[in-house]
Amino acid sequence: MPTSPSRLLLLLPTTTYRTEAFVDAASKLGVDLVCASERPSSLQALVPESLVTLDFKDPGASAETIARFARRRPIDAVVAVDDLTTVVAAAISERLGLKANSLPAAAAARDKLTMRRSLASAGVPVPRFRLVELADDPAEHAEAVEYPCVLKPLTLSASRGVIRANDAREFVAAFRRISAILEQGDAAPVGEARRALLVEEFVPGREVALEGLLVGGTLHVLALFDKPDPLDGPFFEETIYVTPSRLPGPLQDRIAAVARDACSALGLTEGPIHAELRINDRGPFVLEVAARSIGGLCARTLRFGTGLSLEELILCHALGRPLESLERERRAAGVMMIPIPRGGRLVGVRGAEEAAAVDAIEEVAITMHPGQEVVPLPEGWQYLGFIFARAETSAAVEGALREAHARLHFEIE
Repeated sequence: MPTSPSRLLLLLPTTTYRTEAFVDAASKLGVDLVCASERPSSLQALVPESLVTLDFKDPGASAETIARFARRRPIDAVVAVDDLTTVVAAAISERLGLKANSLPAAAAARDKLTMRRSLASAGVPVPRFRLVELADDPAEHAEAVEYPCVLKPLTLSASRGVIRANDAREFVAAFRRISAILEQGDAAPVGEARRALLVEEFVPGREVALEGLLVGGTLHVLALFDKPDPLDGPFFEETIYVTPSRLPGPLQDRIAAVARDACSALGLTEGPIHAELRINDRGPFVLEVAARSIGGLCARTLRFGTGLSLEELILCHALGRPLESLERERRAAGVMMIPIPRGGRLVGVRGAEEAAAVDAIEEVAITMHPGQEVVPLPEGWQYLGFIFARAETSAAVEGALREAHARLHFEIE
């Protein structure tokens, strides 16, 4: 008798960029897909066996909901597509007895304070840090910290609410601005993350991003991205990612070793990780380790083996299928996350065809639509779109991305 296809639960927040990529990957792999979101779909009544609504802020309740669902339709694997769902995925996997990161490990990676404490206690290089209660008088803390420093929320992602302060006046202003962000409906965290923020030493240097896959506790480096634009503040909007890195080989090995130590300190053992590190003459410092893959549409830069996408790789691992090759393709690749120059209402975009015509550019994807409100950092978290390039060298990729971006013109009023 033919065997039934594997059934995979995909946790898809309504705000994610990644739905199409993961659904396509599941289709290519012949997976029976169940999609869960935090809001009911208009189609859920028609296909109740494929669509589920979960409260992503309540991992325990979500796990019980899926446990009941799984009695009718057993689940073989659970995959979280972004930060909002990593802890929920761990809770569901634990409830169903599936191989995944433990719930404490996923929770540690999701909370910046717990992460900092775990890494520091294990001797992993991290910035000096302290917790500051939002109910406190910021002026008192402003006199006690060392400058420059960085203030950040405990759980928000995509650099939202992350602000550098160079003196006491800027500290107080940043503190109040972050407090206001945390009061916004779409950003409101729960628990301690609603009551406090993190203040860290500003670590100068170059920043890189490491994309990896944990298999049985062993970290396999999938790609190391250079971030050629300086990220010195006051806000930390990321723009260009390029791989392979142009850093010296021994330094790349050291970055990978520190990332492995960080995963071990957090207790992460399975699935994708995305790590952000700063490098200076003191070595690599870990800024973040997230128990999910690279955000936005950036995964389109990565191809493995015989053309496997990152999403296909992640699903294969989750389902326990053989991973024939974790080697990235030979050609250099990169992406520009198109920054928002100012807030307002997007009227239109000119020059997209001219940008796409630049040599080595593969795609110009404008993800915001005319009429949409655009909000720059630190209050916002989305990008105007993404530019993708592929060439023989990393330098050529970076040059193509910059030239294509220069041809784009955004009308914002």
